[in-house]
This record gives sequence, C-alpha cells and structure tokens, in this order.
Amino acid sequence: MSDAESPSDDFEPIEVFPDEETPDLRPGADDCYKCSTCDTNCPVAEVDDDFPGPKFQGPEQWRLKRKEDASVDDSISKCSNCMRCDSACPSDVGLSQMHNTARAEYVEEELSKTSLTYWRNRILANYRTSAFLASKVPRIANFAMNFGPARWAMEKTLGVTSEREFPEFATETFREWWERQGGADGSRERAREARERRGEDVDADKRVAYFHGCYANYNTPEVAKSLVRVFEHFGYELVVPEQRCSGTPMFANGMLDDAERHAEVNVSSMGDLIEQGYDAIASCTSCSMALRQEYPELFDIDGIEDVAENTWEALEYLRVQEDLSGELAGAEVEDEHLASLAYHAPCHARNQGLDGQALELFDDLAGVDAEDVGDSCSGISGTYGWKEEKYETSMKIGEEMFDHMEDAEGEVGMTECPTCAMQMEHGTGYEIRHPLEVVAAALT
Repeated sequence: MSDAESPSDDFEPIEVFPDEETPDLRPGADDCYKCSTCDTNCPVAEVDDDFPGPKFQGPEQWRLKRKEDASVDDSISKCSNCMRCDSACPSDVGLSQMHNTARAEYVEEELSKTSLTYWRNRILANYRTSAFLASKVPRIANFAMNFGPARWAMEKTLGVTSEREFPEFATETFREWWERQGGADGSRERAREARERRGEDVDADKRVAYFHGCYANYNTPEVAKSLVRVFEHFGYELVVPEQRCSGTPMFANGMLDDAERHAEVNVSSMGDLIEQGYDAIASCTSCSMALRQEYPELFDIDGIEDVAENTWEALEYLRVQEDLSGELAGAEVEDEHLASLAYHAPCHARNQGLDGQALELFDDLAGVDAEDVGDSCSGISGTYGWKEEKYETSMKIGEEMFDHMEDAEGEVGMTECPTCAMQMEHGTGYEIRHPLEVVAAALT
C-alpha cells in the first residue's frame, strides 16, 4: 500500500449491517426513530407532494416487508438517489442503501421487462455503452442526437425528454489522447522531470491510478486532461487502468446486477494497482462516492474494502498530500473568462464532506472570484432529469440554484459533477467548468 494517509481516516462507508454476506435491511430500519429529518432534507419531497419521502422508501418499507411481506411501492422510482438523506439522518441509518436495494427489488419483481420504461431506464443506466458507440462517429452522433425530429421521437417512444439537448461527444476521447501522450510511460517521464524542477527526490514514490469515469472520457476530456496536468505538475506518475462505469446511473435505476458486473472490473483493476502502492483518484464526485461508499455497502467483491479505503476525490487528495492551497495562493489565473465563477457543490460531494473545498482553495487565488450559489440540489440527479415524467420535477428542484446563479457575478458556473453541469447550463445558459480546469489554468 502507498504511504499516503487513507481518506477513510475522515470518511467511512456506512456499515449498517456488518458481518452479513447478504444484507438484511430490516434490522437497520429499527434504528430509525421517525424524526423525519430525512424527509425535510429531501429535494424531491419538497416539490412533489405525492412523493412519500425517504423515510417511507427506506425504514418504513422494510418494516412493512417484515410484517406483511408487502411488495415495494412504485413510488421508489421517484427517489433521485441524491443521497442527501444519508447525511441528514441523526441515527446514521443507511437510507440510500435501503433505497438502492428496494429499487432493485422493484425493478426485478414489479417492473415489466417488456415495458418501454424498463428499456428506457436500462439504456440511460448503461450510458457507457451508448457513449462508446457514439465515440466511433462523434460528429454524426452529435447531429443525430440533437436533430429535432429524433428528440421528439425519443420522447414519444422511450420517454426521454426532448427539452434537453444531448451533450456533445468529443472528437477524441480522453483515453485516445492519453495514449498519444505516451500513456503511463510518458507520465512517468514527465513526473520525474517535475520532481526534479520542484527539488524533490526524482525517485519519490508518487503514483496514482485515475478513475476517469464515462463522461470525462467521452464528453469532457478537457477535465481529465486538466487532472493529468495538475498531478504531473506535483510530480505524480499516473496510470489509467481498465475500467467500466462506476455504476452510479445503474444504482439510480435499480440495475444492481449491471452495476455489480461493472464494479467487479473496477475493483479488480484498481485493487491490483493499490496492492502495488498506487492510490485511486477520481475527478467526478459521484464516481468517488460509488467506489468509497456504495460498492462496500451493496456488493461482496474480493478487495472491495481496500479500494474503498484508498479512493480519493482528486482535489481532496492534493489538499491532503501537497500544499495545494499554498501553491494556488502564489499563483494567478490570467484567463478573464474564469474571473467570476458561480459554484455549485454536488450532493455527492456534500455526502463526502467536500462541499466547501473548491471555495476554500480559490479564496486566495488571484484572478478568480468563486461564489457559492447555495446548498440546494441541482435537481438533475444523473439520469433522473432526462426522463420525460421527471423533467418538471427536476427543474423545480433546480429553481433555487438557477436563481442564485443568475444573481451571482459573471456568467460561468463551476461544479465537480458532470450531470449537475448539464443542469446548470440548461437552466441558465452559462458555460460550466470543473474546479480542476481552474487549478490547471493557475499552475500549468
């Protein structure tokens, strides 16, 4: 294992049901004393009076199953998997784990496998497959996906809202760019040169394995490239291992079997590298959340605990291992486009205790003024806001964020979550950047 301090010193996956090979969620339900704090913090319940809230979806459903062996209520499909209920619960009840398990049971036992809803959800949940195919002909895919009649047809047949524009696929994926840069060998050479410039031991053990996720690979490679430049600036050698989707959209759509197949690949490849002394880093807070919390809660895979304990969000890692704040305080961003940024902290960043880090980092960075736009949910919650029947709910949840963004100076937003970025752009028309892009502009 590497000498880096483990992120688990400050963050622990919720272990509601230890020592159980197959978690029985009903005993955990008894830890809930019905204070309803989770309900008052639920963004869906706030705008949808018909949604019974996370308390019902989690503890109360399991109590009903214990007493009456009741089937899972279809309102579980209204849960957006924002996971705010986890951090809100004073008793540390594993609500999102209950929701994910209940949603999977509903899909398995109640949702018809021949229904358009099932296949729409399956397509959205397996975005990586669609993105892989689109990346082979990105210009054609970009035109076809946003062709008006095609969007109308997708809404009428599959229930994918026509109100949103599909994100563009990059003409060169991050992994293609990475190979052009020489892959791990090229990174090792650049990292050694950086360590020499910084007056460090050129043979220092500074190695990280990058989990880039689907979106940074296929849609926003500029985020992944920024991460590479920033970490190599600090003298880190990067590898980009074999990986599949983190599983986040699959959790949200009740496709746990799909998620587990992807998790097995990720745990195997990342676990092998962790055994060799690497730490795992992610640029997407939903991806780091999946590897750190949801994997060990939901799956029993060899090596899963080691991966969870050694996975970091990228900026979190540099804040702990390097003097990132100090270097930024001595730097300046000359790009006037980044002078005023409206920052939204994703729900999955909040759940990891990372919601304030970007604002803190940029507080002393010359040339950048980052303004918090409040603690509300963006509303899109991954695939949730892409569903025709959820679109209006998604936009109602996002209204507070949109208003705060429009009140902020500047017309550029910033967030770590790719789907939050979609919602921010959709609701305001602003360009959205990732904090890593700002750090790269300052230091590289």
